[in-house]
Amino acid sequence: MKKILLIEDEAGVVEFIKKGLTEENFEVSVAFDGNSAISMAIDSTFDLFILDILLPDKNGIDVCKELRQMNIKAPILFLSALGTSENIANGLNIGADDYLVKPFKFIELKARVNALLRRASQKENGSNDQNSESITYFISDLAINDTAKEVRRNDLLISLTATEYRLLLILIKNKNKVLSRMQLLEFVWDINFNVGTNVVDVYINYLRKKIDSNSENKLIHTVAGMGYILKE
Repeated sequence: MKKILLIEDEAGVVEFIKKGLTEENFEVSVAFDGNSAISMAIDSTFDLFILDILLPDKNGIDVCKELRQMNIKAPILFLSALGTSENIANGLNIGADDYLVKPFKFIELKARVNALLRRASQKENGSNDQNSESITYFISDLAINDTAKEVRRNDLLISLTATEYRLLLILIKNKNKVLSRMQLLEFVWDINFNVGTNVVDVYINYLRKKIDSNSENKLIHTVAGMGYILKE
């Protein structure tokens, strides 16, 4: 049974999430403030953290930073009412694996939780494979070394979050092919149904700022009514 630490100070939200995840056969522990969360993370091992940002005594951003400084590698899902692009980007850049904005539907929370746990399991199972050959994908002056998980454009190293990297990787693997938002949700977030979210568009914008903003040769293109394509 997977163990989840829910770090949230709103009693109603705690009850809603804990009930739903417990019914899905997760073991859910609760911390109502940041300091308690750190103490519980030290005393116990968790498979995933669901973390609010606006918490008593220590905010979620600081909690996330401390968890990563403690070399805790379990996925962290931010769950917050702070939903601007800047908030989301900041949360992901300091070490979180995903970000879900309140209010939310439980079906989407469950899908995000399952996707994060699947990816963590795949990463753990693949970490012992020492015989993988180096694989690099190219388009124009963009190169992705999937063995080293490095992205370069015009030989300049580009820093991406884990989710941005997965999105770019699936685009380059399917270069010159239009991928729908639904396909990208399935490939990148392991969500195979429409959850009514614009998360794909948000991450495409993040990628464009990092990949295309400093180049006249734009590689990420929108195909109206269909989706996105990576091409010269």
